[in-house]
Amino acid sequence: MVVLVIGGIISYSRLGQDEDPPFTFRAMVVTAQWPGATSLQMAEQVTDKLEKKLQEVPNIDIIRSYSKPGETLIILQLKESTPPQDVPASWYQVRKKISDIQYTLPQGVLGPFFNDEFGDTFGSIYAVSGDGFSYADVKDYADLIRQQLLEIPAVAKVSLFGVQDEKIFIEFSQKKFSQLGITVDDIVAQLSAQNALQSTGILTTPSNNLQIRVTGALASTRDLENLQLRANNTTFRLGDFAVIKRAYQDPPQNKMRFNGKEVIGLGVSMEKGGDIIELGKNLDKTVAAIKAKLPVGIMLERVSNQPKIVAESVNEFLKTLLEAIVIVLAVSFVALGFHTKPLRVDMRPGLVVALTIPLVLAITFLFMKMFNIDLHKISLGALIIALGLLVDDAIIAVEMMVRKMEEGLSRLEAATFAYTSTAIPMLTGTLITAAGFLPIGLAKSAAGEYTFSMFSVNAIALLISWLVAVIFTPYIGYLLLKIKPAANADGHHELFNSPMYTRFRALVNWCVEWRKTTIVLTLAVFGLGLFGFKFIEEQFFPDSSRLELMVELWSPEGSSYAATETQVKKFEQFIRKQEGVDSVTSYVGTGSPRFYLPLDQIFPQANVAQIVVLPKDIETRNRLRLRIEDAFKHDFPEIRGRVKLLPSGPPVPYAVQFRVSGPDIAEVRKFADQVKAVMDANHNIRGLNDNWNENIKVLRIDLDQDKLRTLGISSQTVMRVTNTIFTGATVGQYRENDRLIDIVVRQPLDERATMDALNQINVPTASGKSVPLSQIASIKLVVEPGIVWRENRSWAITVQADVADGVQGPTVTGQIDPELDKIRAKLPSGYLIDVAGAAHDSANAQASIAANVPLVIFIIFTLLMLQLHSFSRALLVFLTGPLGIAGAAFALLILNRPFGFVAQLGVIALFGMIIRNSVILIDQIEHDIANGAAPWDAIVESAVRRSRPIMLTAAAAVLAMIPLSRSIFWGPMAVAIMGGLLLATALTLLFLPALYAAWFRVKKPS
Repeated sequence: MVVLVIGGIISYSRLGQDEDPPFTFRAMVVTAQWPGATSLQMAEQVTDKLEKKLQEVPNIDIIRSYSKPGETLIILQLKESTPPQDVPASWYQVRKKISDIQYTLPQGVLGPFFNDEFGDTFGSIYAVSGDGFSYADVKDYADLIRQQLLEIPAVAKVSLFGVQDEKIFIEFSQKKFSQLGITVDDIVAQLSAQNALQSTGILTTPSNNLQIRVTGALASTRDLENLQLRANNTTFRLGDFAVIKRAYQDPPQNKMRFNGKEVIGLGVSMEKGGDIIELGKNLDKTVAAIKAKLPVGIMLERVSNQPKIVAESVNEFLKTLLEAIVIVLAVSFVALGFHTKPLRVDMRPGLVVALTIPLVLAITFLFMKMFNIDLHKISLGALIIALGLLVDDAIIAVEMMVRKMEEGLSRLEAATFAYTSTAIPMLTGTLITAAGFLPIGLAKSAAGEYTFSMFSVNAIALLISWLVAVIFTPYIGYLLLKIKPAANADGHHELFNSPMYTRFRALVNWCVEWRKTTIVLTLAVFGLGLFGFKFIEEQFFPDSSRLELMVELWSPEGSSYAATETQVKKFEQFIRKQEGVDSVTSYVGTGSPRFYLPLDQIFPQANVAQIVVLPKDIETRNRLRLRIEDAFKHDFPEIRGRVKLLPSGPPVPYAVQFRVSGPDIAEVRKFADQVKAVMDANHNIRGLNDNWNENIKVLRIDLDQDKLRTLGISSQTVMRVTNTIFTGATVGQYRENDRLIDIVVRQPLDERATMDALNQINVPTASGKSVPLSQIASIKLVVEPGIVWRENRSWAITVQADVADGVQGPTVTGQIDPELDKIRAKLPSGYLIDVAGAAHDSANAQASIAANVPLVIFIIFTLLMLQLHSFSRALLVFLTGPLGIAGAAFALLILNRPFGFVAQLGVIALFGMIIRNSVILIDQIEHDIANGAAPWDAIVESAVRRSRPIMLTAAAAVLAMIPLSRSIFWGPMAVAIMGGLLLATALTLLFLPALYAAWFRVKKPS
């Protein structure tokens, strides 16, 4: 025992610690660009070809994509049943199959590019800023800090966020060059040739190979200014006609801001299986050393601190575990040692049970280390659930020893009797209880994988508790118990004639005699419980208790980056004036990096920003959320704002989602608008929108092809010139140390920032002269789709919304879905309206659990047959399993808790817990009948005899759940188990004897 305890303590100290359990992201992102293409051209010419090939990849479940002007993004999702070890092979197949068709993509397509590190979590994020330093200096320091962070043990990756690519801009006035008869193409061609790098050959001599080097490459921006260009028989210095400057990508792709200033982010990702708390300590030491060496003005600030959050969470769970241990010990000490004559509490029986708890926990930690089960939200919660169950066998064994010693047996005889009479029934009951958690362990879904350790930890703890109860508990009891025999004890007759037992015997007698009434009343209570579920809110996973508020700002589709950044700065000014705000981190043009495993990420788009607001406490968080929602209604009319809490399970973008799909865009849009109207009529809907957003404004240049041919101008020439003047054309790369900096040619801002500038563009002709664009084309302002989504190669619009406070997404989905049947009835062939969002994911998770229920039923029934040796008796016991459903429903209703996925797992686990108690009772009845007792007496006396251990084990399990019931994540499950066990225990002791008497037609002896 001592060796096992020491091994458990050592194993506990070496267990990894993290916020969430390991979770395989079965998602990959494929992107491609085709500059100049419309969103529809991208979808039809690029996206569709990629999607068609991707359908051949094994294990693919969903191919979801969006296309925007010039870019496409495809999200591949594997089937949730895909084993984690098969995921890398699937991503290899994606790359292989896409490379097979890359040559079929339109000319000019860039990519495709792949990202299969979608699930990397950056639990620690830092912000680097520099007051009085250039951006380049800050970037250099960020790179230096990154290198030092990578040297810390258990650090897997350090990524930079919000980094702007440096550029060298050559800004020239096209008007000036046109006056000199110099075209844009002339300048671009000469600049490209000047800094090109290519092989210059090798001079081979009899003794050496001499590399040939040619000078002339640009060494600085001053070289660019002094560059002599020749065009139209004129030689000129570039710096005399153009402004050359080093700057950064304009407009930026994305930025990171922290507390109102631009920063560069550093995200630290931990190795798989690492200890996040230990990593946090090492990070603190390294960062303190780095700060001491940084110059004044360079700031390194903590943005996200997952190690601290995990440490607090683990400490909170350990506190909850300690509370549960105290409660279980109190139950054991009082229930096993309480005496009325004289009034006293014998501490020894409770002490025997108390000593088994650290022993079982220590051995459990030992096996957790062996099976690589770390400490996190799920495993710690499972330990607390297991605590109420792992003492059951010990309580039964100790109660048996105490009773036998009271009847006059010696300590050795009592210990031996406890082993021989309870070991096999307890093993059967333990296996049945563990089997109740089996659907979780076998579930092939994301939710099942996320909660897997709930099965593994409980199964390990239960099996170990049985071993301890049958091997170590009798031995500890033999050493510690000192029970005096009762006055009339003779060692052969049991003592159950106290007032409590007498009253309970009378109640059981009444239930057996009025068996039909008892059975009908039980069935009525069961039916009432089932009916009560209609009034309980449904839920997938609850929101997290973390403090962060996730704020989304959506500008209209087609908005510029500058417009989005303006709204971000406006919001920052508003939120930083509020009390209780610790920090504000903004990601402009993209969503936040994954600093929390279940975070639902937003992909880069110019019209979106995500802001992470960190309040000081939960009360401030709740107050700020309401204040932000009110501000969006009144102070931010230009944007669609949204504020939400972090989820605590697999991420779901919106609480309510319906997806409309079909082959024709116009029809899909029409039906989606009808769905939106139905959803809008529901009073629980908030922030209704769809993922296609608004159409965007486009300047369309209609070229006069006859004039173009006459002047010797191609359409491609027009495209190239407009791109160079307005966006800028990359003409080469400037090489500086280990960096490559693009050289970009474009017009000054005042000549490219107005629509009128488009008319004044000079297009070169075949004769070497130029003509204004307005003479060869007409320019119109039109609209076109800004973004189009597809689902498995069909056009798909997702209509989505949040819900009012106090209402769950699946509940609202259930209200709306039947109303959409009228629209579904009118849909042409090939069009669908599907449920998505929380209701869809919850249904998938439930289906993965339900798929394994038949196997669990078979296992439990087999165990019952092995124990009871009778099909009818096994069926009798099995029928008591569902009795806990009614108690769970009543408890959830009374305490106003939602019935979520985790609560469903608790109800399923209840099945095994209840059957375990029934096995103990039926086994006792059969044992008494076999020893010659009359069936009626055997039924009643067995219920009396087994009432104490059944009630004790139920009380221990129920009361151990009280600390866990306060948890947002585990609370509904704890409440369901408490209510179910309380009611089921009462029904087991009263209903099961009545059912047994009715089943076997037992008559009362005359």
